[in-house]
Amino acid sequence: MPKQKTHKGMKRRFKITASGKATHRKSSRGHLLSHKGAKRKRNLRAGGLVCGAEAKIIMDALRPGA
Repeated sequence: MPKQKTHKGMKRRFKITASGKATHRKSSRGHLLSHKGAKRKRNLRAGGLVCGAEAKIIMDALRPGA
């Protein structure tokens, strides 16, 4: 039986914290930043938490052996 593999796309986009929560990088931060306000860009710098059913899917994809 082959082993379950980590989902490489999710591995690049999400990170599991020490307490077991999933974090992600916020969108709208890659380009076209000149017209966005400083407050908006500052708030986009912080990562976001994934909650609910989506968090469980991410956990399963990142830790397939557990």
